[in-house]
Amino acid sequence: MDEEFKRVIAKAGDPPGLSLVVVKNEKVVFSEGIGLADGPRNIPATPDTVYHWWSITKVPTAIAILQLQERGMLNIDDPASEHLPFFEVEHPTDAKGVVTIKHLMNHSSGLPDASLPKPGRVWIRHEHDPHVNQTELIRSELPNYKTLRFAPGTHWEYSNTGFMVLGAMIEEATGMTYEDYVAENILRPLKMSRTDFAYTEEMIQHAAVGSHGDPDGSWEEALRAVIPDFDSYVREKVEGRFWFNRYYTDQSSTSGLIGPATDVARLAMMYLNGGELDGERILSAESVTKMTYEGHVKAKSTYSERYADTWRGIGWASIAREDGRLWVEHIGGGAGFGASMRLYPEEGLGVILMANDTNIHRDIIADYVASFEWA
Repeated sequence: MDEEFKRVIAKAGDPPGLSLVVVKNEKVVFSEGIGLADGPRNIPATPDTVYHWWSITKVPTAIAILQLQERGMLNIDDPASEHLPFFEVEHPTDAKGVVTIKHLMNHSSGLPDASLPKPGRVWIRHEHDPHVNQTELIRSELPNYKTLRFAPGTHWEYSNTGFMVLGAMIEEATGMTYEDYVAENILRPLKMSRTDFAYTEEMIQHAAVGSHGDPDGSWEEALRAVIPDFDSYVREKVEGRFWFNRYYTDQSSTSGLIGPATDVARLAMMYLNGGELDGERILSAESVTKMTYEGHVKAKSTYSERYADTWRGIGWASIAREDGRLWVEHIGGGAGFGASMRLYPEEGLGVILMANDTNIHRDIIADYVASFEWA
């Protein structure tokens, strides 16, 4: 790693550990582990280090929905209630509108976001707690989030709730659990052998330990206010940084996948190759085109100048064309981990980075890596 790259990583937050993989035209052209997967125990990060994906999981969820469309089991322009009988929403004004599956996929449904911790509902569980059934979860939680914030399709506001609904819809259509469907129809065909919704023994051997820097104690104070058993999630605190025990999210279809950057790279190569990798077709080329170029929706307002000209898309958190280069991206982040998958579909280029730090600035590293000419 040269000095310039070290400066870029420092500017991005200097996470304890980072795994970076670059793909180009169905080939891995760069892979490296930087820093420590477990700081207190001095275990180095490698390209195969296992991290939480968090919201990058939404990309496989969107792929699963499009697979069902290809099989004639639904159409993304259908009303969501047509495929999930208990899906009911309320409109805040007289402006009515039907929530379609596409609205859920590009965050334009108007559903409020069920994600942030609040008293009694923190959305994570300990490693040995029982599995959470995704249909029953959203069935019980939807009444708390059913009043739409705006008319469907008018703009976007990020909503994990919408992807919870999609997970239940996959279960309703297939008769399988969401997790089993994704494993059998995406992960296993792509030979993503170290990625799953629960740690396997092999994954544990390569698992990064999630961490969060908190030198002034403000973050800890905030979480203790909403998580009564906060200490049970903490393995240790060393020099102002928390290191966490292994845990899971309740929301599998929004943020449940766990695995290495090398496996995310296989998903990226499949997408960049028009839906096929090593003879296994996961999506039709038409569906990949739809995800890349259709269903774009802009925000009513933007949180930064950088993202003023980006859109949400079908399964993608950001879509933009900068300096003539089209890119699609989904980031993931939560307690202990940060990740990003950015693809340049018209160049066959993908940049995947995963870190064991909540607050890493992923775009700084992705911009830098994508600035090189990759053969």
